[in-house]
Order: sequence, then structure tokens, then C-alpha cells
Amino acid sequence: MTPHPTPTPEHLVIIGNGMAGHRLLEALLERPGRPARITVIGEETVPAYNRILLSPWLAGEMTREALTLRETAWYSDQGIELLLGDRVADIDAGAKRLTTRGGRSLTYDRLVLATGSRPAMPAVEGIGLDGVHGFRDLEDARALTRAATRGGRAVVVGGGLLGLEAAEGLRKQAKATQGREMAVSVLQRADRLMNRQLDATAARLLEDELAARGLSIVTGARLAALEGDARGRVCAVHLEDGRRLAADCVVIAAGITPNAELGQAAGLAVERAIVVDEFLTTSDPAIHALGECCQFRGTTYGLVEPIWRQVEVLADRLSQRQDAALPGYVERPTATKLKVSGVSLFAFGPIEPEDDHEVLTYHDPRQGDYRRLLLRDNRLEGAVLYGDTAAGPWYFEQSLAGHDLSACRQALMFGAGDANALLDDASSPSPATQEAAA
Repeated sequence: MTPHPTPTPEHLVIIGNGMAGHRLLEALLERPGRPARITVIGEETVPAYNRILLSPWLAGEMTREALTLRETAWYSDQGIELLLGDRVADIDAGAKRLTTRGGRSLTYDRLVLATGSRPAMPAVEGIGLDGVHGFRDLEDARALTRAATRGGRAVVVGGGLLGLEAAEGLRKQAKATQGREMAVSVLQRADRLMNRQLDATAARLLEDELAARGLSIVTGARLAALEGDARGRVCAVHLEDGRRLAADCVVIAAGITPNAELGQAAGLAVERAIVVDEFLTTSDPAIHALGECCQFRGTTYGLVEPIWRQVEVLADRLSQRQDAALPGYVERPTATKLKVSGVSLFAFGPIEPEDDHEVLTYHDPRQGDYRRLLLRDNRLEGAVLYGDTAAGPWYFEQSLAGHDLSACRQALMFGAGDANALLDDASSPSPATQEAAA
């Protein structure tokens, strides 16, 4: 029996203690042959937490403690050196040495950049005013909580998932602390909310739901400038069409920018983000990049599913599993499963139908359910589900498999149960065929 490999004497340094870096750390600890010495450097002063839960925390729906992935003591119990509240200032790739702003100097054998991303801030006048926030970390969430407690008027720039969650969080926090709603407007540059995930009908249903809760939705809104008062604090938002919206607080949630500057300064190949190969290796064979700060074959990342697959590949690579048969990272179709302010959504494939697509729709206004399927030659290529999304994974499975769904067309809109039964009947041999086979 082949013994498990023992930990290597290598020193692995992970820069970034966000969700991707922490997931990698957890994966490494499960593998024999991992580097014996691991150091994690985090810019924030707290250990890793679940950023996905910032929205419900802002809304007052959970405690701060519920966000924490591991307490500080866990790292030392696992033999991990955790350096918090410090930032890497320089990487000398030739000497395999890094220096932090706090004056620390560390050598490494392997280095992982998991530096994540930051809000993409539009280049408009007034973007640096007080009262203008992103929504990416704990400090952002704390600042928005304080803003909601003060009340007044908030403008959220961005009608995607993050922007809508920030808007609902502000509204709910204000109501919980003040007993009344905060006036919150959402500005969406496109003609509908979540235009990358939803078709026009689903987006309209979502807009109607959010408007009924008290949010003001403004589509086709192009930001021109932010206006400040005499104290240097934001007081209004100006749109390109001339409209002026009063604002005591502005949240920018209109995309992300990969934090690739550290890699670029170290001489790594960088385009929109740090370029990596299928094993998450950069142009320097001793340095890897992971998650939102990396770019693979022109693609950058912001969703959890592909990043988690990257983690598994890199954890294997860093744990003495470097044989030729080791699979690398490959792009795969992904489905988007979201819960936006309590409304469930599921989508995959193209959003807009092409000329040769067959479009099937189901809409139950009373229950608030909507489904739209796109088929080509009886094979499912795309779906948008709003409300009841239980059938979403089954639809996605059929699409990935490329199954001919002509046998279950009558039941296709009503989920997996009846449709699967019809597919099974179609694939079963007839009695005559069974008799001949016997």
C-alpha cells in the first residue's frame, strides 16, 4: 500500500484572506502532502468571513458572528501563521521575498495571490466625496448601516444583484432602527434590472416586487456627476439626461475591478487581471493567482462556482500532486442561482432568443411564478425561472446533456417529475422489442 505523502518542507504564502483564499486553505488542510508551513496575510483586521452574507447582515437579518468562517484560534490550532491588518507592499519574485507595509519581510517557496477585487468606481466628478460608498467588505457594510440609521435619501448605482441587495438592506435597516422607510433609489444603466441574468418579463416582475416594497427603480440611467455640499459631502446625483436626485448617501455597485496591481508590480503577465494557465500558475512558475484577481483564457471571475473549482485544482497542485494526469481548470457552463431580496431566480444559457430558438413560457401571476425556456431542435439551451426555481437544476442537467426533449414537451414547463416519466417511457423498449430481444 502506497503511504500518503508527508507535508513538504516548502513555505506557502497566501496573500488574501477572503473567501477564495480561505477556501484554498481549507482544501489544503484536507490533503496529505500539503506545504508544511503556510502563512496567510490579510489586509482586514478580522479573520475570513462570508462576504455573500453582508447583505442580510446589513438588513439586520443576522448577527456579525454568523459571517465568520473561522475564529482566529483555529488558524493557530492548524499550525497556520495568520497575519491580519497588514498589506503586501512589494514582491521580489527573483529572490522569492515579499515585504509588507507593516515592515515584515518573508521568503516563500510558493506564493498564491488571492487579492480579490474592489468596486469599479466610475470616473465622474465627485466620486471621492464623503458619503460615497462601495459594498464589498465589512467596513462598507458598517458605513451603510450608519447611513441607514441616520435616514434620509440613498441612491444605489447598479441594478445587478449587489446593488439590489444593498438597496433592500438599507431600506430594511432604516425601518428596523427608525421605524420608517429610507427613501432608496436604484439607478440601472440598462433598460431592465439584472439584464445579464433576466429576460424582460422576469426583470419587470422583479421591478414590480421591489417597487411595491418602496424602492424607486430608474432604468436607462446614466451617471454624469455627483454633487457635494460645502462640507465635501455628497448631496445629489446628476444623470446625463439632466435629472438631479437628492442624496445623503450613494452606493456604487456597478461591477468590480480585479486587484491585479500587486502582480503587475511583481512583473507578472497582467491583462484585465493576472493571467494564469489551467493550473492557476502565473507567468512566474512559483506564483499562482486565484479567484477574482485572476484571468484564464480571457475570462475573469465573480461567481463562486468557477472559483471553487479553481481552488480544487490549485490545492492538488500545491500538495505534491503534479503528475501528468492531474486535471487542470477548464471553463464549464454555469447556472446562476440567486435569491434577490427574498425572490428566487435561476438562469442559464442565452438571455435573448435567437431567430431559430423556440420559446416556451409559463406565467402564473397569482403565485408570482414565471418560466421561459429556449429550445433549438428540441434541445434546451437556456432558461429563466422567477419565483419557483425548484426545476432549475433539472433543466440545467438536461441542457448540459443535450437531451432530445421532444418526448416530454407537454410536461416540460411543469418541472422534472412528469417530464422525466415521459422521457423514461420514450427510452424504454416497446413490448414487441422486448419480446424480440427475449
